[in-house]
Amino acid sequence: MEAIIKSDGAAYDVIIIGGGLAGLSCAVNLFERGYKPLILEASDGIGGRIRTDDLDGYKLDRGFQVFLTRYPEAARILDYKKLNLANFKAGAIVRAKGRFIKVSDPFREPQAFVSMLVSDIAPMHDKVKIAYLRQSLINCPLQEIFRKSEKTIQQALEDYGFSSLMINRFFRPFFGGITLDPSLGTSSRIFDFIYKMMAEGNVAVPALGMGSLTAQLASRLPPECIRLSTKVESVDKDKNFVTLADGKGSQIEARAIVVAAEGPEAARLLGLPDPGSRQAICMYFACDKDKAPTDEPMLILNGQLEDGGPINNLAVMSNVSSHYAPKDKALISVTVLEHQGRSDTDLLQAVIEQLQDWYGKQVSTDWHHLRTYRIHHAQPDQSPGSLEPPSRPVGIAHQLYVCGDHRETASINGAIASGRKAALAAIQDLKIPHS
Repeated sequence: MEAIIKSDGAAYDVIIIGGGLAGLSCAVNLFERGYKPLILEASDGIGGRIRTDDLDGYKLDRGFQVFLTRYPEAARILDYKKLNLANFKAGAIVRAKGRFIKVSDPFREPQAFVSMLVSDIAPMHDKVKIAYLRQSLINCPLQEIFRKSEKTIQQALEDYGFSSLMINRFFRPFFGGITLDPSLGTSSRIFDFIYKMMAEGNVAVPALGMGSLTAQLASRLPPECIRLSTKVESVDKDKNFVTLADGKGSQIEARAIVVAAEGPEAARLLGLPDPGSRQAICMYFACDKDKAPTDEPMLILNGQLEDGGPINNLAVMSNVSSHYAPKDKALISVTVLEHQGRSDTDLLQAVIEQLQDWYGKQVSTDWHHLRTYRIHHAQPDQSPGSLEPPSRPVGIAHQLYVCGDHRETASINGAIASGRKAALAAIQDLKIPHS
């Protein structure tokens, strides 16, 4: 059996399978408490689903993602100053009735209060209910949110008294984009949690892309703690070793093992129920800065999803952070949530046709397609019942643990929290004196 030994002759304490956010959180918590973790990552880079590719000076996040600054677990482990966070403007621009309607947050921008009142995005009573819901969630402790009975987001919005117009024009594309579920069939606990985080903080991205989150955590580990392109074939639950999928049957042992892979892979390795997957498609386009569809750092929502166009939401990422594109250029992110069965060519054509309907012929003459990302497991499915209990145990067997956003809320906060809990559970069981 191959033993993984550091250059100083000291064996690793914990093998962590998966170098995404949960695995990195686990490793950092272990290492900074005096333990020796080893991350085995199957892909060619660290970060899992939170990676940013550099393409000719454009920063392409692997799927449209944002960071909520009020996430309590993120604030515990990340250095926000070093991330150089750039904020979206609160609110959204909604495409409805053949035009664009700006929905600003009057609590963040008091000057937008009058325009919000007179806009025809939804009836007046919906606008009053948004203000009431916002304040009630700010006043609600997080623990109480996760004690509420679960229902779908759709049912929760109806119970809050929102009109079907408001649900379809705003909440469906907005929270459908967050949960990757335009049917709004996700747990209402996710809705309340995310809404509270957005009301209390900012929606942002690191200036150099979302991959900066995971890169920052990886930078706190010695290089020898991370092995890339190392896929694990199986885990021995009794003897604390893993077998690699290297064609040689190589085995690595440690005193404890943490499976920090995404939900389907964790299920395969541990024999757990597959949590299910939410899929997403992200397309990137580039154009000259003066040809961008907007100069505002705001999310653009398709408030006419029932019309059959594939676009759910759009954002000009270079408006949020200028580092996302070369000088005088713009980077546009387009998110599609359904239409998974269509080919890339067919889907691209449909997206371009819808963009032309929105912005005119400049889309075909001045924009060019950079890349399409199909993320087959972008989030775990968290329909009602999946967050009962809201935090699932990390312990699987003797000195064998599992972590990931499929064990908590499907969020950056949930992944970080789960990784930390797995690390603390391993520390408690190993009882190795701190160095």
